[in-house]
Amino acid sequence: MAARHRARELAVQVLFQLELQPGNWRDPLQYHLDLEPQSASNQRFAVDLVEGAVSHASEIDAMIRACSTNWAMDQMGALERAVLRVATEELGWRPETPVAVVIDEAVQLAKQMAGEEAGKFVNGILGNLARSARPGLEQAGARSSSR
Repeated sequence: MAARHRARELAVQVLFQLELQPGNWRDPLQYHLDLEPQSASNQRFAVDLVEGAVSHASEIDAMIRACSTNWAMDQMGALERAVLRVATEELGWRPETPVAVVIDEAVQLAKQMAGEEAGKFVNGILGNLARSARPGLEQAGARSSSR
């Protein structure tokens, strides 16, 4: 699972970079992959996550906005937005990944990249999101990610 974690981390880094410098996502991702080569399956997973997050960007942001009761998108930190976008892409378009895994990974990434409070923030929004993206499965996801 550590390798998939790294693929998610790469996806977050690329989405964060796109916030600062909008444009082509393939070049920044390739840059990161050149720095730290991944297996073919993990490279494909990172590409799929970024491509999905970019191609579904308006839907993903609408889902996040709908599940964030106290924060507007522009009030969230850029790293938190990037983590939420990757996780929302997985929740909404990758039903083969269990809700608990998506939320746990996102919380870990948020804590690792933006601090303890970011993990709590991401957990809260993704708990709400799981209820709408995958009805009936959210209890397991929210419960397991309350570390």
